[in-house]
Amino acid sequence: MSKLVTLCSALVISSSFLLGGCTVRAQVKASTDEPPPPPPKKKEEPKKPKRKKIQLAKLRKVNNEIELPAPVPYKTGSAELDEEAGADEILTLVKEYMEQNPEVTLLRVEGHTDSDGDDASNMQLSKDRSASATKWLVDHNIACKRLMPVGFGESKPLVANDTPDNKAKNRRVSFFDATVKGKPVLDDKKQPIPVDGGGQIAVDPCNPAVKR
Repeated sequence: MSKLVTLCSALVISSSFLLGGCTVRAQVKASTDEPPPPPPKKKEEPKKPKRKKIQLAKLRKVNNEIELPAPVPYKTGSAELDEEAGADEILTLVKEYMEQNPEVTLLRVEGHTDSDGDDASNMQLSKDRSASATKWLVDHNIACKRLMPVGFGESKPLVANDTPDNKAKNRRVSFFDATVKGKPVLDDKKQPIPVDGGGQIAVDPCNPAVKR
């Protein structure tokens, strides 16, 4: 009888152990089914302003002026080229024009302003802007002796300075053939056009430290 009791007790203990083991395994399995924590969010870096793209196109000439797809952009009230607004792309077109037309022995770079401000300040700004465009071309391997930067201030508006849009049109840097094969370009009456176009020389491109 005592052997039977001992055997039954052993069976009960074994059963309890097995049931306990199942419970532990169930708990472990349940814990592994939990979803992993979400990854930490990355800090968003501030977006850089998109650089303006200029559509490169074949250039035309109108009355000896290079017709550009857009004006050369400058920072407001400054002679500093605005690269973010596409200054490099526009001036690259002028550079390519000079490379493809070696017969153009002198290119006149004209600076113009609107009528805001006094005459003297506008003249200086126009000269400084033509000088900065010329410097860009020289820095990009256009011979300095082929360039003549001049300023006109507010003296040659394209349109009346009566609206913001019209004033924007008058603020410009333009490029004209001044001499071809060493000879001045002729006007409609077959008369030679002054190589400076009537503007004030801004700087000597081959010696930019000497301003006019």
